[in-house]
Amino acid sequence: MDYLVLYYAVQVLAGFIAFVTIWGMMPLDHWWVRGVEFPRIQILVLGTLAWIGLLVFWLKWEIVQWLLFAVLSLALAFQLRMILPYTRLWKKEVRAATSKPEAHQLKLMVSNVLTPNNNTQALIDLVCEHHPDILITLESDKKWEKALEAVEGDYPYSVKIPLDNLYGMHLYSKLELIDPEVKYLMIDDIPSIHTQMRLKTGQVVWLYCLHPMPPSPTEADKSTTRDAELLMVGRHIKEQGHTAILAGDLNDVAWSKTTRRFQRISGLLDPRIGRHFINTFHVKYPFLRWALDHIFHSECFTLVNIKRLPSIGSDHFPVLTTLQYSPEVSAEQKQNAPTADAEDISETEKKIDQGREEGRKVSEEHRAQAYQS
Repeated sequence: MDYLVLYYAVQVLAGFIAFVTIWGMMPLDHWWVRGVEFPRIQILVLGTLAWIGLLVFWLKWEIVQWLLFAVLSLALAFQLRMILPYTRLWKKEVRAATSKPEAHQLKLMVSNVLTPNNNTQALIDLVCEHHPDILITLESDKKWEKALEAVEGDYPYSVKIPLDNLYGMHLYSKLELIDPEVKYLMIDDIPSIHTQMRLKTGQVVWLYCLHPMPPSPTEADKSTTRDAELLMVGRHIKEQGHTAILAGDLNDVAWSKTTRRFQRISGLLDPRIGRHFINTFHVKYPFLRWALDHIFHSECFTLVNIKRLPSIGSDHFPVLTTLQYSPEVSAEQKQNAPTADAEDISETEKKIDQGREEGRKVSEEHRAQAYQS
């Protein structure tokens, strides 16, 4: 009896993995489709167990069993292709930094603090331990702003957007910020920060801090505004020819079709490719983790280090990235910068138009909810 239970359970799991993989390929923005892009690691693990189980527990191989095995094998190959770039088996997209004076380095910490989280001291301790040049906090409100006054003396430049809607944002910098702007690209109450900053070498680069709304049953029922915001900034970076760093909680995974298109549109690099996952969410559920907090940068930066930091009581782990300004690398031998094709450009324009329309609707809904409350 136990053998038969396993026999049928393996087939059900194999069918489910194949179905979920195909489901996620549908060209729809609804959360119940796009959400399948997040747990690719988990899908691959479960699918591999099902694949092994098919070989071990099947009593008789007939056409249905062969078909299920073939579809599952193709599904696993697809999931593996999406994940493999974020392992050491893939070629590094960003070169390792060579030995240079510390003045050429930029240390950046990103932390989604979780607004209700009261463990402010944990983040302050990490800042005091690692001394980042740039600190970006997401979901930070007045409480967090007040708490971070403890380190503000080390950060003469700042942009503060304390909000109670889970989209507050604070930027603290030891480096000079030049003409920082707060923009609301898609939705009226979801900000982003756009600023130039002067590196210790004197070079001026752009920094973009984003935290778009995720597709989920409790927030946006579609990923349209999230996708459009990311692609809009990527297009702007490419058109302006900016030397840029983009960082934040993008509420998307690195292997999604939107994030990969953003890289091609912007030409920015992902330092995780060819190295390892930096899975930042969810802190409490080790098996249900994926990378939501990101950093992308221009070719003139190489990587000193990127690592996940200990929990501060949020549902996200902070991430610390140290880059090195190395323009000679991009000048002498280009790194593996992705490039956009005609389809990418066309789909980006279409998505941005859709995002603006969807953003107007969401903004009206938020204003109506605020008025009623």
